[in-house]
Order: sequence, then structure tokens, then C-alpha cells
Amino acid sequence: MPDEAEGEQIRIDKWLWAARFFKTRSLASQAVGGGHVQVNGSRVKQSRAVQVGDTLQIRRGQDEFVVVVQGLSGKRGPAVQARALYLETDESRQGREAARQQRLAGGAALPPARRPDKRDRKKIRKLLRKEE
Repeated sequence: MPDEAEGEQIRIDKWLWAARFFKTRSLASQAVGGGHVQVNGSRVKQSRAVQVGDTLQIRRGQDEFVVVVQGLSGKRGPAVQARALYLETDESRQGREAARQQRLAGGAALPPARRPDKRDRKKIRKLLRKEE
């Protein structure tokens, strides 16, 4: 369970790293600085302290999480311990699942059956020049 006292505060980048939303603290700091993390609906800096009960909106790649902070920790532990630090909202979970299904339904671009030959490369270059 969380190893910090109830009244203590943790920097948001450190909490995001400990809760395993980002692989490194540096990536968490960049995400907060880039505006991909909001606390209670407003953009914050990396040094902002997180408190129990705060609502975080976290955008990571194509996924968007909305979580409520349940505990504080400045140490990165096992995934089970990290999941105890937050509670993801049902709307967030359903939205991510719907987006995932939509991506799967759209289908990924299939790789070409073969490499382009000389004629195909000329066509590709001609097409790219028209777009410029």
C-alpha cells in the first residue's frame, strides 16, 4: 500500500512514475511540461504537488486516462502496488476500450507484398513531388 503519510505531498512527475503511467521520471516530467497531464482540469507544472482526491487526466500516446488519486508514493514498486495509488473512472475505461475497438476495426495498414521495384519507386517519387 502507499508508503507516504496522508498529509504529505509528492511531485506530480514522481507520482506518475511511481504509479507506472510512464517508464521513467524524465518521460513523466516531459508529459507534464508538454500539457499531456491535467490536474483537476487545469494544466500544471512538473513541480505541482499531488494530493489524495485529485483528478488527473493523463494522455499517453493514443490512450487517455482519467484517474482519481487514492494514495501517495514516491517509490516505484510492483504493478499491484502502483494500481493501489489510483482509481480509474468507468468513463475513462470505457472510452479507452471503445477507442481500442475502433482502431482494431479500422485495421492496420498491411505491409506490401514485395519491395517496390524501379518503376514503382519512380511512381512514388512523382506522387510525392505533386503533394509538395
